[in-house]
This record gives sequence, structure tokens and C-alpha cells, in this order.
Amino acid sequence: MHPAYSIIVFTTLSGLGYGLAVVLGLGFLDPSLLMTKLAYLTSLALISIGLAASLLHLGNPQRAWRALSQWRSSWLSREGVMAIATVVPLTLSAALAIFGDRHDAILGFITVLGALVTVYCTSMIYASLKTVDSWHTKLTPLCFLLFSLAGGFLFASAFVGGNGLVEELLALLFVLLALVAKMVWRNRATTLLPISTPETATGLGFIGKVGLFERPHALDNYLTREMGFRVARKHAAKLWVIAFVFCVVLPILALLLALAIAGGLTAQIALVLGVVAYVLGVFVERWLFFAEAKHAVMNYY
Repeated sequence: MHPAYSIIVFTTLSGLGYGLAVVLGLGFLDPSLLMTKLAYLTSLALISIGLAASLLHLGNPQRAWRALSQWRSSWLSREGVMAIATVVPLTLSAALAIFGDRHDAILGFITVLGALVTVYCTSMIYASLKTVDSWHTKLTPLCFLLFSLAGGFLFASAFVGGNGLVEELLALLFVLLALVAKMVWRNRATTLLPISTPETATGLGFIGKVGLFERPHALDNYLTREMGFRVARKHAAKLWVIAFVFCVVLPILALLLALAIAGGLTAQIALVLGVVAYVLGVFVERWLFFAEAKHAVMNYY
């Protein structure tokens, strides 16, 4: 499917922002420290930029508010409602930390719950689509949640400056868990046999293999543009290596270096570079998430 940059920015940045919100909501960082206050602002900034980017993908952004009314049946609507609802306790918690140097456990718990549910709703926008076989699995929300939490703890480790043993160990754990989940997800996606084929769609499979005699349209249309994107297999393989190096190898090296040094400027620089690498890696991973997806409607074309 067509990897729209607005959706990639949205799912990547908002996911990282909500992951950091989970860490802050759990009270891992001291609210009296300047870096904790900056962490709150960073979380709000990532979420805001991500949500703003998502509006660019709408045909009529000025009517975005109407999407919120369909929360009973639409995961997109639920995601929008939860995103707005979660920003409220997160903003209040940020205000308490910035102006009062304190953390409220109740607000923190609401923020954690809201952030996790929001990321889950985002993932279910794709996992609920039976027309895209590779997305339609419980592994999709698991990957979204683990990538979000791994990014959140990586950000927290960088803000602590190499002095947070617990944050660094949890970041290491979630990066490895995200890697395992994504490997299982990708193995399933690459070995999956399509449920819908030209043979099943036409009912002519009993005769033999069905081939395309002529394109249904002489010119491209919305479906061919949005759902007919193709990426060369060799290019996809190279991009997966890049995603692996930036998402896993470099952040783990940064975390191990910080654990070995146990604080100091060198550890903080390493962790910041690890965060930058992770963000870039998630961008590549998310681009491939869309680019390699195959929509059943393309059987028609």
C-alpha cells in the first residue's frame, strides 16, 4: 500500500510520545529535575506533531471533528477520542511537574492507561482490516505497543543522562521484545498465503490459474494510487537491514555503553544518539509496514 508520509510521521512520533508518557506516568523520573520537565514537554510535542500530521492525510481536514462521533464502530474514531482524552491528564501532570515539582499518582495512572489504549487503538486501525492479510493479526498491536514502550524508555534513559539503571535495563528489555515480536510478525507476513486470490474472487479456480486479460481502467485511480504501491524485493531487504541496525543494534550499543560507564557526559551523548537512531529506524520500519502490505482489492487490477 502507498506509504503516506503523514501517516508514517503520525504513527511514529505519536507512538514514541505516548511511550514516553507511560514512563512519566509511572513516576520513573524525578519531577523536580529540569530534565523531567523537558521530558514532559517532549512527550506533548511528539504527540502534538504526530496528531497534526495525521490531519494532513484527511481529504477534508476541517471536518476531522466528525470522525470523533463514530467511536462505536470505528477504530480511527476511537483513536482520536483517546488521543484527546489522554492529552488532558498528561498536560495536567506536566503542569504539576513544571510548576509544582511533584507527581500525582492518580493522574499518572490515568495517563498510562490512556496512552496504552491510544496506541492500541492506532494499531487496530490496521489490524482490524481483513483485506490486508499481513496486518490482520494480534501481532500488529503487540508490535506497536512494544515499539512505543521501547522508545519511551530510551527517551527516558537519555533524559536521565546515563544515571537511570532501571530505565536503561527496561529500555534494553523492550527493544529486545520489540525485535522478537517484529521478527515473528515479519516471518508470518512473508510466508503468508493470501486468502483472497483471482481464483477465489472469480470462482474460476476449478478451471485453473486465472490471469488478467486487460486492466479494468486505462488510467490510474484512487485505488491503484493508494493500494497499488510496489516496492522491489531487493530494496525492501536493504531497508529491513537499515531498520534493524537503527532500531536495534545502535540503541542496544548505546544502552550497553551507558550501563558500562554508569553516568557522565559520554553516556548521555551515547543515549541521545541511540534515541536518534531508534527514531530513524522506526520511520523506516513503519514505511515498510505500509509499502509491503498487499490489499485484496488489487486482485481486481
